[in-house]
Amino acid sequence: LNLKPIARIVSYSSGGVDPAYMGLGPIPATRKALEKADLTIDDIDLVELNEAFASQAVACIKELGIDLDKTNVNGGGIALGHPIGCTGTRLVVTLMHEMRRGNLKRGLATMCIGGGQGIAMIIERD
Repeated sequence: LNLKPIARIVSYSSGGVDPAYMGLGPIPATRKALEKADLTIDDIDLVELNEAFASQAVACIKELGIDLDKTNVNGGGIALGHPIGCTGTRLVVTLMHEMRRGNLKRGLATMCIGGGQGIAMIIERD
């Protein structure tokens, strides 16, 4: 078919926090994914961070030191929707297409999961 991948997975990780702090799971997950890839948050060109709710997103952005100018540039889960069962797909596909549109190299998709869990994936374009 002679198809060329849009992006490749560089690293991914999951993590968790005390369930009382549900929504903050992306923090340890992102740190682990960055460490596995030998990257820092400053090496990431674009971020799709799921917004389960506003305070959750703000806490993750602040704790991870993510630049707001490169986060959810087309709106996040609050603006675009939080589709049950396909949020991860929506995040990664949005990230890939925006990276291509902006000719950017590295992106991070991250989201919280119930019970204090979180997941993060770093992707890269050639």
